[in-house]
Amino acid sequence: MYAELLRSASCDTEEAADGREALAKAISRPPDLIITETRLPGITGVDLCQLLRTDASTRSTPIIFVTGDARESVARRAQLRAGADAAFVKPCRPGQLIATVRILLGQSAEFRDRSRILQQKMLEQLDRSATIAAPPPRRRRSTLSRAHRRHDTTEPAIAAPALSCPLCNQPLIYRRSHIGGVSESHQEQWDYYDCQAGCGEFQHRQRTGKLRRVQ
Repeated sequence: MYAELLRSASCDTEEAADGREALAKAISRPPDLIITETRLPGITGVDLCQLLRTDASTRSTPIIFVTGDARESVARRAQLRAGADAAFVKPCRPGQLIATVRILLGQSAEFRDRSRILQQKMLEQLDRSATIAAPPPRRRRSTLSRAHRRHDTTEPAIAAPALSCPLCNQPLIYRRSHIGGVSESHQEQWDYYDCQAGCGEFQHRQRTGKLRRVQ
């Protein structure tokens, strides 16, 4: 369809059935301009464009993408990454395509190369902006193991330390320990004491060494 459109605009056209044939024809007889789909059998239009940009005979050849991708932003990003000069989402207007063909044919190779360099810089800036704006990864929450037996004991694996009451400085009386935590390999131990002077009940956390009044 697009070949017929170009022929009606007095353009000589050469067609290819897939990406590999297009690559061979373009390198053997470099055309003035290439129009390609992004999705092609053999090699994709994006890969075709990248390969043509690495060959000296087609490095400066204008390339237009015509894609079936629904979103214009997808087509635009594919254009920037591959080094194409323009991209259209099907169905594109015939007049718009012909006008772009004429503009690109009228531009110098040097001008198109400079434009592609600017496009690549813009893409890099967009990628950096997206990376900065991305939310930080979620921290995984620890899941309590149901197999882990949480219990009270008066004979804990870690002996409860001898402590004094932070209020009256009298020795605290050890009563019990609670063994908890998220799993068997990540246990926690809390020791409970009473103040013999009647200041209340206190809890001691083994991992942090903190003592606090609980009652």
